[in-house]
Amino acid sequence: MAKSKKKNPDPVIENRRARHDYSIGETLEVGIVLRGSEVKAVRESNVSIGEGYVTAQETPPELQLHSVNIGPYGPAGPMAHPPVRVRRLLAHKREIQRLAKLSQEKGATIVPLRLYFKNGFAKVLVGVGYGKSRHDKRESIAKREAERDMQRAMSKRV
Repeated sequence: MAKSKKKNPDPVIENRRARHDYSIGETLEVGIVLRGSEVKAVRESNVSIGEGYVTAQETPPELQLHSVNIGPYGPAGPMAHPPVRVRRLLAHKREIQRLAKLSQEKGATIVPLRLYFKNGFAKVLVGVGYGKSRHDKRESIAKREAERDMQRAMSKRV
């Protein structure tokens, strides 16, 4: 009998660095406008969102994703997309205006947290990040290590 081919699940690209550098406040799931070869490259996990950031304008309401590198898709050949370009994000008008107001606060930045597919559409989870100081980062690392140690102790005990 022939083995059935299992379909690869769509990838989820995480921006772990954002959670380290920022304390994330409000989050919002938005759509992203991609070209054909970009969609194929994202499905192959050929994406880097670590350096990315989002700008929001109140008038006209617009969200834009900057500095995200979507690598080339080989079979696209000469019709391939540019790896780094400004990409449009899709959200409701009132959500864009709310994000724009939040991002105008001192020390606030809108950062992409995750890039994934939902019902065949590419989505980006963006969050309003407030910069952490060096002390806060050390505190987060110590807390994470303490939780790991507790988990290890509990797993050895059982």
